[in-house]
Amino acid sequence: MSLDNRTWFQKGLKDGIPIALGYFAVSFTLGITAKNAGLTALQAMLASFTLNASAGEFAGFTLIAAGAGYLEIAIMEFVANARYLLMSCALSQKLSPDTPLWQRLLIGYDVTDENFGISISVPGRLNPYYTFGAIAIAVPGWSVGTYLGVLMGNILPANVVSALSVGLYGMFIAIIIPPARKSKIVAGVVAVSMAASFAFANLPVISGIRTIILTVAISALAAILFPIKEDDEHAA
Repeated sequence: MSLDNRTWFQKGLKDGIPIALGYFAVSFTLGITAKNAGLTALQAMLASFTLNASAGEFAGFTLIAAGAGYLEIAIMEFVANARYLLMSCALSQKLSPDTPLWQRLLIGYDVTDENFGISISVPGRLNPYYTFGAIAIAVPGWSVGTYLGVLMGNILPANVVSALSVGLYGMFIAIIIPPARKSKIVAGVVAVSMAASFAFANLPVISGIRTIILTVAISALAAILFPIKEDDEHAA
């Protein structure tokens, strides 16, 4: 690993610490859901290690508890996690064209909301080792938290479990606030996105599909109204 890559890896590792702590807290409640679905601690940990998606795992464990078939679970997982396709497309534009395939695949393994948030905020081109550093600490936090949630989750008081379950949302807000404060355009897009999500909350459309529709529509409108030249974006 070159010196530059090592520096970026260490920076990603540092920036990923709050994400790992948030994952550890939230995955406790996920472990409880997994236990209620009949999974062992090891099975739940492996599920978190290979998937690392809160909404997708909660949906999957709920369907397992209900005795759903493989096809039904596969379709639900696709819908619940389809937004990561959009995030992956956005991250691919941040990478240098000569980025090796294995590095792209490794980043794609853990494109979560939070890892995406800090990676897309990196000025200029994204060094893959920055995201590798964040992944290196975020995935263990999520997996170990799920494991301990199965073993110890039911011991915690109900109010503590409830508080842990919303901790991830607060952390994600903390990720989007800094760029929103620096750019009025970003702040406006965030505000419009939140308002649109609230307005369309009661539409008879599956949540995952609704999120994708709003994401594509709002981002396309923002790109048309406030275009950014690629040379300017990757300057510095």
